[in-house]
Amino acid sequence: MNIGNLKNALRLFPELYLIAAILYYWSLTANLFNPIAIILVLIFGYQFTVQKSLLGIIISSIFICLNLYLILALISELSEFPEADDAFYKMLIIGGLFIGCNIVVGAFMMKKYSDKA
Repeated sequence: MNIGNLKNALRLFPELYLIAAILYYWSLTANLFNPIAIILVLIFGYQFTVQKSLLGIIISSIFICLNLYLILALISELSEFPEADDAFYKMLIIGGLFIGCNIVVGAFMMKKYSDKA
């Protein structure tokens, strides 16, 4: 594989990751008509094809802020465990990795579009 093709594929990774996350969320709702998922897919699909700098910065900023809020939600859920058992560690590891990956992808997306602006 050519290095240039790899760089182009990596530059599209944040949008592809977010679209995949939305589709995964949509599949978990067990409802085919989910207006939130439909709107999010349309917004990210538009951003994926047009690559507008301002929209990319806005989307990544909102995404990072939402995931920072999810850190607080994770801490709140973990505080409800009376003792640290297997479920506690499973939630800590999987939730922490998921939120961490989301923040990293949001930061990559923010850097990508702030360099274009």
